[in-house]
Amino acid sequence: MERSFEYITDDDLGWLCDLTRKDIALFFERNPRYQEYKGEEVLIALCQGAAMHYIDRETGVKDFDVWVFYPKKVLDLPYRRRGRVDSGLIRFGVPHELDLLGYEGRQVDVMMRSDYHFNDVGAAEGVFSYLCEQETVSATFLSHKAVVGLYPESVFSEVLWWPNQG
Repeated sequence: MERSFEYITDDDLGWLCDLTRKDIALFFERNPRYQEYKGEEVLIALCQGAAMHYIDRETGVKDFDVWVFYPKKVLDLPYRRRGRVDSGLIRFGVPHELDLLGYEGRQVDVMMRSDYHFNDVGAAEGVFSYLCEQETVSATFLSHKAVVGLYPESVFSEVLWWPNQG
């Protein structure tokens, strides 16, 4: 899949956050057994390659991977859940395989996790602990790339994790 080298702006980050919030609202509507998580997001973050591109402007964007982290509760969220949304961000182009789906922009993959690292802590502290301890395959995978905050507002556009920063 070809990469786009268009810059990701703070307006784009806000748009991605809005799309993600709509996708998770639909998830809770379709899956009432997970209602205890509704509105309990500790962190919404742009991750992986697109997050790296936001920082270095050189990596390029294949798609937008957005992760939503929740505190751990009795019932875990489905760990393989992946929402797919059209970003609608036309200037990033549409990869050929998405043309068939009628997408106007790059795909946004929305993943959700409930993890005890996000219990009773802030967004930045939770993701740092989650990625440092790497107790899951997802955490190990995510720790190799960047994480940029989308929500809450206190971490919006903040680089929360970047393995190459130091």
